[in-house]
Amino acid sequence: MADFWFDPSCPYTWLTFQWLLEVREVRPVELRWHVMSLSVLNEGRDDDPEGDPEGYLWVPVRVCAAVRREHGQEALARFYTALWTTGTGDWMGDLRGALAAAGLPVELAEAGLRPDHDDEVRASHAEAMTLIGGDHVGTPIVAVTRDGGERVVFFGPVVSRVPTGERAGRLWDGTLLVAGTPGFHELKGRPHEEPRLA
Repeated sequence: MADFWFDPSCPYTWLTFQWLLEVREVRPVELRWHVMSLSVLNEGRDDDPEGDPEGYLWVPVRVCAAVRREHGQEALARFYTALWTTGTGDWMGDLRGALAAAGLPVELAEAGLRPDHDDEVRASHAEAMTLIGGDHVGTPIVAVTRDGGERVVFFGPVVSRVPTGERAGRLWDGTLLVAGTPGFHELKGRPHEEPRLA
C-alpha cells in the first residue's frame, strides 16, 4: 500500500503522480490519494517561495478535498488527472472543465472559493508532515506500508520526466531501498530541469 500526498498545483508532483500510475502497472502496489497544501506549508514564512500572495493555491486543493470527501479516492485521482490534461499543458486546466471531464458535478468548483474544507486540508497535510518528521520538505510525500507493517516515508521523488514501464519499477525499487535504509536522510541529483508536461 502506498499513500500519496500532493498539492495539485505543483508540476513536479504531477509528474510523480504519473510515475506512480506507471509503477502500479509493473509492481503490486495499491495507491491511495491524499491532499497536502503548499499554502499551509508556507504559512508564517517571511518569504513566499510559491509567489502566491493572493492565496490562489488554496483554490485547487480545496476542490480536491471536496472531491475526495464526497466522491472518494478514485474520483480524486480522476479529477487530478483532468486538471493537468484538460488545460493548456503548462498549468492546471479550468476547474469546472476538469470536474466535468472526471465525471463529477461541476458545482464542486465552488468549494475552492470557501474555507469549508480547510480543516480537512490542514489535517491531511499535518498527517503527511508527521509521517515525514517535520516541515523541511514539500510536495509530494509518499508513505509505503510493507507486508510486515513497516512504513517507509519519503519526499518525492522529484522528476522532470516520467519514467515508464520497467524504468518506473526500477526507480520504485531503488527509492524504497534508499528511503527504507535506517539512518538515511537525503539524496539529491542534478539541478532541476523544467518539467516535461506534454
